[in-house]
This record gives sequence, structure tokens and C-alpha cells, in this order.
Amino acid sequence: MNTRQQIKTFPQSARLFLLATIINGIIFSSWQLFFNFFILAKGYEKDFLGLINSMPSIAGLFLGIFMGMVSDRIGRRPAMLSGLFVYTIAMGLQLFVQSKILLLMVAFLGGMGNSLFFVSQAPFMMKVTNEKNRALMFSLNFGLSTLAGAVGNIFAGQMPGWFGGLLKIPADSAQAFQMVLLVSVILGFFALIPIFILKEPKTTTSLEIAHSNQWDLLLQTIRRGFTWKLAIPEMLLGFGAAITIPYMNLYFSEIFRVPSNVLGALFSISALFVGIGSIIGPRLVSKFNSKIQVVVLTQATSLIFLLILAFSKFAWLAAIGFLLRGMLMNMAVPLYNAFCMENVPEKEQGVVNSIISNSWTAGWAIGPFLSGLIQIRYGFQPLFLITASIYCLSIFSTWMFFSKFEKRKIQEAAQIQEGVI
Repeated sequence: MNTRQQIKTFPQSARLFLLATIINGIIFSSWQLFFNFFILAKGYEKDFLGLINSMPSIAGLFLGIFMGMVSDRIGRRPAMLSGLFVYTIAMGLQLFVQSKILLLMVAFLGGMGNSLFFVSQAPFMMKVTNEKNRALMFSLNFGLSTLAGAVGNIFAGQMPGWFGGLLKIPADSAQAFQMVLLVSVILGFFALIPIFILKEPKTTTSLEIAHSNQWDLLLQTIRRGFTWKLAIPEMLLGFGAAITIPYMNLYFSEIFRVPSNVLGALFSISALFVGIGSIIGPRLVSKFNSKIQVVVLTQATSLIFLLILAFSKFAWLAAIGFLLRGMLMNMAVPLYNAFCMENVPEKEQGVVNSIISNSWTAGWAIGPFLSGLIQIRYGFQPLFLITASIYCLSIFSTWMFFSKFEKRKIQEAAQIQEGVI
């Protein structure tokens, strides 16, 4: 069955969810592209920028598991709707709050909403897919978000100049960046519409029973070693990524003097590459008959291009490294998420997904702040080396934990299908 045929098997709820993904991807990419510039243009230092970038992850770290339990309790659709609404409101408030303390508090609130929205997505996708179209659904959710981000970055990259000319202010001023981000926030509310319309499949009886005993379920899940095996590679990846990825725009701007319109185009092309990679990923899974092999292969290959990005003296070569690193590393993300959910009972999916998400945000809670301090003293290159080393540990742990496990599961499934056992 080809990609188009698999998409036709998606129910309406899955398609509406993907529509929300597209809208949110456009908004989030625009926000990512210019929020750092906005904060610095307002006169704040890089160490405070690192701290405010850490706040959403700190919120996810402390409240992520609780958000997973809330999602289990109220349902995936209400959880996604509530989380996205709170996140969008918090984004808007960050544009007008002046106090440092209030800025950090609002960023924390946004992280809480985003955590509730995010931890509800994978269990929802499990409910609206089957074994044959699940890998594609997870990959499309990830890939469409980045492809939409390509569109967002193209327009957002031009908007500071537009607002600068319209308001007679410098294109790199805080006011110009504020207007770009405000447009993003206003458009972000449209992502709530498809989520409001979609219908969530009915919860199974076993999961309904689990609702009444969520704390016991949480303890049972935490005590299981397999849960932590799923979480450890994500924690390492999150920490490695948090050190460098939030600052890619600053890296190209400061090291190679890339102007904002070119930077927007570069990030758009990167999103396009990631989107293409998300379509290629499920095909590689079919070819290798293994999600873990594809995850390890693509992540390991991406390290080559990470080092090219870090040590190239030429902007064009660094840009190639940036594009291919992003495509290969992110190709693995939805495949690993699908693998995790497939190997967890439905009644535990919300809790396990929140633990895995928490592991990722644990790294992001620390990484951006440390990165800001290192940038001030040593520049960018040490950050790339740290990231590459941590990525290596994550890739190795994924292979050690799951390569034999997955192979055994595939063999058992084949034997059942052939009627051997």
C-alpha cells in the first residue's frame, strides 16, 4: 500500500488533527525564528534569554507526568484543546509583559499548556490509526508540522522588513519583531478550530477502569524497567539538542552574518528537508522491517553533518550541514515515538508518553541556560562538540536497549501469522 492509499484509510478525526498540526507548525516556526531576536532587541542579556527558553521545559519537567494523568482523565481532545489555548495565550502575553519575573512566569504557563497538548498527541494518534498506517500518521504529524514551518518561515522572514517600512522603524528593532510575533499569535488561534471539531474515538473499558486508579498505575509504570529504557535515549537527545538547536538562528547571524530574510529562507528549506525525511522514514521502515534500525542509522549519519555545521568556515557548507543534519536526525523522531506507543498497553500510554516527554524536557530545562553561559565565554564550537558526544550516547543506548527486543517481537509476530505458535 503506497502513501496516498494509506492516507485514504485515515478517519476524519485523524485528518482534522493533521490540519491543526499544519496551522500550529506555521505559527510555531515563526515564533521560533524571531523570539530570540525580540528578547535581545528589548535589551535583555543572553543569559536571561537562556533562562526564559528554559522555562517551558522546566514546566514540562515538573508538571509533565501530571499533565499526562490529566489527559488520561479528561480525554485526548479536551486536553489538546485546553493545552493549545493556554499555550497560545501565554505566547501573546510574552510580547507585552515587561517584568523579568512575569516574563518567566508566563513562559512557564506556556510550557504547562504545551506539555498538556503534546503528551496527548501520541495516544490520540494511536486511537485513530492501525498497525498498517500508524508509522505514516506519526511521520506525517511530525513532517507536516515542519513543512508548514517552511511556509511560515518564508513569510516571517520578510515581515520585519514589511513592518519596519510600514511603521518607519528599523527592521531589526524590538517593535518590528513584536509585530511579527503578534501576527503569529493571532493566527495561532485558528489551530483550535479543527481540534474543536474532531471527534475522539471511544475509550476502551480497561482504560476507563484505569482512570479511577491513576496513581497506582503511575507507580506501576515508573517501577517498570522498560519505561526507563524508553525514556533514557530521549533524555540524552533532549539535553544534546537543547544546547545548540535553540540558537541556530543566532549562530548563523553572528558567525556568518546571515540577514533575517536569508535566515528565514534557510529555515524554510530546512523544514522542507525534514518534511521530505518524514515521508522517507516509513518507507525505510518497510524496507528494513525495523523502526529501531532506521532510527539508529539516520541519527548516527546526522552526526557527520553536525560536525560539518560546527567547523565549516564557509556559510554555504555550514548551511548544507544544517539542512542534512536536521533531516536525518528528525526523520527518526516519529518512528521512535510510534515504537514506544506500540510497545506500551493502551491504559499506560498517557503516563508513559508523559514520562518520555519529561525525559526530553529534562534536558531542555537545563541545556539552554548552560548554553547561554558557554556562548558568552567560549562561543559556539564547544557546544557542538558537547551535543555530538551526548547524541552518541543516546544512539548507543537505543541500539543496546531495543535492537534485540524488536527483532524478537518481529519474529514472534511472524510465527503467529504463519500459525507456528
